Amino acid sequence: MPLMNGLEAGLRLKELMPTMKLIFLTMNEDPDLAVEAMRCGASGYLLKSSAVEEMLCAIQLALKGKTYVTPQIRRGMQKSFIKNPGAKGQAKVLTPRQREVVQLLAEGKSMKEVADVLKVTPRTVAFHKYRVMEELNIRTTAELIQFAIKSKILVR
Repeated sequence: MPLMNGLEAGLRLKELMPTMKLIFLTMNEDPDLAVEAMRCGASGYLLKSSAVEEMLCAIQLALKGKTYVTPQIRRGMQKSFIKNPGAKGQAKVLTPRQREVVQLLAEGKSMKEVADVLKVTPRTVAFHKYRVMEELNIRTTAELIQFAIKSKILVR
């Protein structure tokens, strides 16, 4: 997705429509990502390799106000939650625009390319980038990319 990752999109959707049921369908088997999806208000988390019956089960449970997580990553999620129960990603300190800038830069886009995507000037992109780096005490672009990965801004 060009401007945000799935977690950010889900979070924004839930803000706009709090009663909406959100089920993530992804290739990513990272239990930490699944935990974060559930913290963002997801009703389900399935892998693209999951059986069709799992999707139907997840939809039925979501409509009943319950949640469903595919068994392939459920145990890893439990370990992740036990390890860090109250955590929300560091990325929550960023504004939505800062998150967009960090994500696009972490995807390998130049400041000019980010500016074109966001319909702003390269100087505005640079302002956001350096403001984020200053606030998070990050010194290099490589550290910014590491932050984006650890904070699930860049999901691969």
